[in-house]
Amino acid sequence: MELNTMLGMLFEGFGFSASIFLITLIGALPLGIVVALARMSKIKVISGIAQLYISIMRGTPLMLQLMAIMFGPYYIFGISTGSDWKLIACGIGFVLNYSAYFGEIYRSGIQSISTGQYEAAKVLGYTRSQTFMQIILPQVVKRVLPAVGNEIITLVKDTSLAFVLGIGEMFSTAKALAAKEVSMFPYVLAALIYWGFCLLITAILNLIEKRMDYYHA
Repeated sequence: MELNTMLGMLFEGFGFSASIFLITLIGALPLGIVVALARMSKIKVISGIAQLYISIMRGTPLMLQLMAIMFGPYYIFGISTGSDWKLIACGIGFVLNYSAYFGEIYRSGIQSISTGQYEAAKVLGYTRSQTFMQIILPQVVKRVLPAVGNEIITLVKDTSLAFVLGIGEMFSTAKALAAKEVSMFPYVLAALIYWGFCLLITAILNLIEKRMDYYHA
């Protein structure tokens, strides 16, 4: 098979990988804030549920979670799902899993802010929501950005786990090409594409981190 044809097939699979990546970020980054706030809630029931959720998401394999969401509706409730369900199940699984990790990262960042800043904001007449959004959150973002960045890089590679649901992302494509060509070369090309994407994400994160230098944590 010609190199251009092989690359074309790999990049087509990479389109699915990139879609999973973007959907996860769009869903998990804001949901992580909800998880963090629930985890820190003074209401024990809410805090307990959040702790259980985080424990399950971090304590079981993402692959198993994807399969549970994919096949759970049928095996548990007897509900037949359509062909589009695997894409929906994949998105749900990745968002739920990564929101737990982001939630714990956010929580550590929020709790690292001194109580004096909350008290000073109160004296200046800020409401709780204004204090959080205008004073606390920018500092939290600055502090947790390296840890969040590590999770985002991990997410790039974890998109390959979508193959268990039969989604034709790049790893699945490389695997099929390697079997057809009886060669490791498709895996090498896939690795280079993953690496290149990670380098791009790293550059973007570094740029964001430099711009956040205004907030000295």
